[in-house]
Amino acid sequence: MLWTLALFPLLGALLLYLAGRRLGCFGLTLAAAFVLLMTLVLTGLAITSGWQGSVAWSETLALTLKLSAAGSVFALTIPLVALPIVVYAGYHEVGLRDDYRTVTAQGMRLIALLVAFVGAMQLLVLADDLLTLLIAWELVGACSWGLISHKWGQKEVPKEAAQAFLVTRFGDLGLYIAAAAVFAGSGGFGYADLAALDGGLLSVAVAGILLAAAAKSAQLPFSSWLFAAMAGPVPVSALLHSATMVAAGIYLLARLQPTLSAVDWFAPLVIGLGLATALVGGVVGIFQNHAKKLLAASTSAQYGLMWVAVGAGFPGVALLHFVAHAFLKAGLFLSAGLAERQTGSYQLHDMRQGRRLPGMALAAGVMSLALAGMIPLGAAWSKEQIAAAAGHQAAWLALLVALAGGLSALYATRFQLLAYGRPLRRERSKLPHGPRPSRAERGALVVLAGVTLLLSLVWWPEAQAWIAEVLPQRLPEGKPWELIVSLLLVLLGIAVGFVMTRRQRRSSPWQEHAATWFGLPTVIQTVARGAVVLGHFLARFDDRVVDAGLRGTARFAQWLARRNAQQGEAFSEGMPGIMTRLSEWGGHWARQAQSGQTHHYYTGISLGLVVIFAILLIGALL
Repeated sequence: MLWTLALFPLLGALLLYLAGRRLGCFGLTLAAAFVLLMTLVLTGLAITSGWQGSVAWSETLALTLKLSAAGSVFALTIPLVALPIVVYAGYHEVGLRDDYRTVTAQGMRLIALLVAFVGAMQLLVLADDLLTLLIAWELVGACSWGLISHKWGQKEVPKEAAQAFLVTRFGDLGLYIAAAAVFAGSGGFGYADLAALDGGLLSVAVAGILLAAAAKSAQLPFSSWLFAAMAGPVPVSALLHSATMVAAGIYLLARLQPTLSAVDWFAPLVIGLGLATALVGGVVGIFQNHAKKLLAASTSAQYGLMWVAVGAGFPGVALLHFVAHAFLKAGLFLSAGLAERQTGSYQLHDMRQGRRLPGMALAAGVMSLALAGMIPLGAAWSKEQIAAAAGHQAAWLALLVALAGGLSALYATRFQLLAYGRPLRRERSKLPHGPRPSRAERGALVVLAGVTLLLSLVWWPEAQAWIAEVLPQRLPEGKPWELIVSLLLVLLGIAVGFVMTRRQRRSSPWQEHAATWFGLPTVIQTVARGAVVLGHFLARFDDRVVDAGLRGTARFAQWLARRNAQQGEAFSEGMPGIMTRLSEWGGHWARQAQSGQTHHYYTGISLGLVVIFAILLIGALL
């Protein structure tokens, strides 16, 4: 029964694509929302009823699904976040406001791929072995590439989609290495088989999993692929950055943390990578003027904080921050799309839509404050839990996590004030105005903002006790000074953000350099182009060398066939005659040797003895 959680949206996506034209825009959007709603219902039934699933791959291998604590959290969050995003996509991208009856092929493909993306992620978080995980991992990568390259007719989109695909694809190799190590050590692919490994094979498997997770979660040095992913439409960015694709890496670490932490270098490496990404991503977000790219840098930074929680030994805290981040980040991306629809640009300095869209400004403000870590919003509590988890390792680590939180407050303030702040007096008449958002678009944003507000209940002690009961992992106990320092840095970040947005400032070269991940995209693009060139070279080598050798072998075989047709028949017929004549000659010689005279036999024996003694003498001398 557990297979239905993944198969229902995957098959539903296929039916949506096939029946899209008949359904029309309204029907297509409504049907997609129904598929996601039923997926959510099935997930609830699976959790309460303890569903399981297994399909025999062979006598020794099987595809198995199991609901773990981490898997249950993700399986519920994914369709919940995707539901308002799909409704928004129906109105924002498919063209529902313009025509209720017709739908384009692009619109059908977008809605179908969004729903399929949900199904692939459901399969990924339910997998209980590396073989099933690999299948889901590949499906997620394929869906993300299709969604990022949705507007493939635009010049730069295919190139950006290829870059994002190649970077994450490189990381995927780690998962294949991990699966091979587990199979070599245990003869199976199950997570239980991974836990049974030790020594070198366990280290290889952990290293492979970390590589795959770092690439998917956009941790350094893979962070900049999220900028390339911004070539996709707004709903794609919202879903990819909140509950799918990027979330796959942190899910894998949180799910397998008890096993992975058996390797000594796992915890310090995960903490180091996560903290570095959180700090560098915060700096990138501070100086980034493209609305979607600012939010993309924020995604890398926030997932870096989740990595710190996992490395510190509190994967449950990472799960809680994932939930809070998923809703607020989806809403912020949708708000960026609404602001862009008004101005025709994602440049933050061209927006300032607070006067024109006050309701949307309020909803975006709630989510921006949550991203900033402002008490009493739920994301602030989960961020403080990460600081407390870091404090269990070292006080300086808690301070650096608090600093990353202060950077989050700064770039969240910049986004809010530039995207939805009040326009400067001298610029009010210059700001362009587009069509007002539809009720569905406004509703999707309000729902996500409402859930973000609802998550503030986690500050309630009874709610915290319930969370500690539900999650198998314990929650860290923070220190008062950590909360005070963290809050002061958040307030400082908000204040600096206000100052930075008071007037237009031209970016200096070093700020532009910082805004683009300090040149990392250039390196990634160079490597990606090198990979493409290498692929073309190998293809030509295959055609001109490998295939040439095969063609030469074929021509040699043809030559042999022709020679056999011309001379082989005579040779094959003459060979038996030659052997017959040789046999007759040998028989004739043997008969002559049998003369019947005794002195002939004695002479032969004497010659034989002489030969034997000569051989023995030569051997002794040597």
